Amino acid sequence: MTIHTLINENDLKNRIKELATQIQNDFNNEEIIFVCILKGAVFFATELAKSISSSIILDFMKVSSYSGTQSTGKLSFALDISQDIQNKNVIIIEDIIDTGRTLSYLKKYFKEKNPKKLKICTLLDKKERREFDIEPDYTGFNIPDKFVIGFGLDYDEKYRNLPFIGYLE
Repeated sequence: MTIHTLINENDLKNRIKELATQIQNDFNNEEIIFVCILKGAVFFATELAKSISSSIILDFMKVSSYSGTQSTGKLSFALDISQDIQNKNVIIIEDIIDTGRTLSYLKKYFKEKNPKKLKICTLLDKKERREFDIEPDYTGFNIPDKFVIGFGLDYDEKYRNLPFIGYLE
């Protein structure tokens, strides 16, 4: 298999800084709880948080619907958040949205916890695969229907550490 670059490291860094500015402006320097969806979003969440000067609380959740390169259609819920988010600003940080199944579920789940504001931020959006009515509030890049790796995204736990977004052929 050959790895091809889809989004290079410099473009990733620049777009993350733009997203950080947008988020900071939208929240007027108020405290924000970033809920990072493990494992794929951890690189994105930390880089995004480092680019925001207002107070960020970082929390984690582990939910998955993938096995290898295919969605299983079922959510596996392995780790819940530790923060009380009632009346707090919350941004769900996701690596990629394709079918929208995971985020559709999570949005309902979080709304039941009564946050002050609830937003979704994704590094990658694969709109042509969408099966659920979900739109992120902040999007890094819209991408074609390719199985992507790098910058936290994996293929059977490999390639997460690539500093760019690539795809396998």
